[in-house]
Amino acid sequence: MYPGPGPLALVGSGEYLAVMAGVEGALIEGRPPRYVQIPTAAAPEGAERLQYWLDLGAAQAERLGVEQVPVVIRDRDEAGSADLAALIDGAGLIYLSGGNPQFLARTLRGTRVWAAIEAAWRSGAALAGCSAGAIALTDWVPAVRTPARASEPGLGVLPWLRVLPHFDRMRSWAPDLAARAAAGAPPGTTVIGIDEDTAIVDLTGSGRSWQVHGRRQAWLLAGGQDEGTGQDQETGHDQGGPYPAGATIKIDLYK
Repeated sequence: MYPGPGPLALVGSGEYLAVMAGVEGALIEGRPPRYVQIPTAAAPEGAERLQYWLDLGAAQAERLGVEQVPVVIRDRDEAGSADLAALIDGAGLIYLSGGNPQFLARTLRGTRVWAAIEAAWRSGAALAGCSAGAIALTDWVPAVRTPARASEPGLGVLPWLRVLPHFDRMRSWAPDLAARAAAGAPPGTTVIGIDEDTAIVDLTGSGRSWQVHGRRQAWLLAGGQDEGTGQDQETGHDQGGPYPAGATIKIDLYK
């Protein structure tokens, strides 16, 4: 139905909330009204937290006038289920919500469900990740609150990005994370911070041209473009931005 990959969205926070309804509506517009919601990143927090995300997702699907399709995957055994993978078929928008990014990437990577997600996106479905979900779509997944723990591989959709969600609040609960992201990033890698209630969206699905949406801003750190650069006083790394709502961020894959 579609000539190439569907749109991509990376969200700092606010999945399934009214503040992000416009973004989520734009992602699914013109696509099948099947909103696939995958709360796997919250599975370590227990059944109540999973239900919290499903309830929020149901309310958002109702706002948008589309079908909620919950796909609850709590471990790699479930991620290998053919029945759960089949729920991805016909999706208009697939959304990985927040929680533990390493658990999310570790649970889905190389599984039947992830193969179904990637195939749907490459066939035109929109693919979004918020917070942990945004981090996991790259190839660098840190233990956000545990600096001593090594980073892990992600899902690899955007291997040239390193994403820092909740960027405006991050310094208070993970003050070293920006430095960890910029340090040792391979040549050509862009490190991008996304504030809360803010998303960057690439409607082409290429991951090279992102428009900022939402209440706050996005930022580029050392390793990406340095337009409007200043130095972050806490990390010592060059910081480009802010990029407010409506701004476009171009990613140079060959820098």
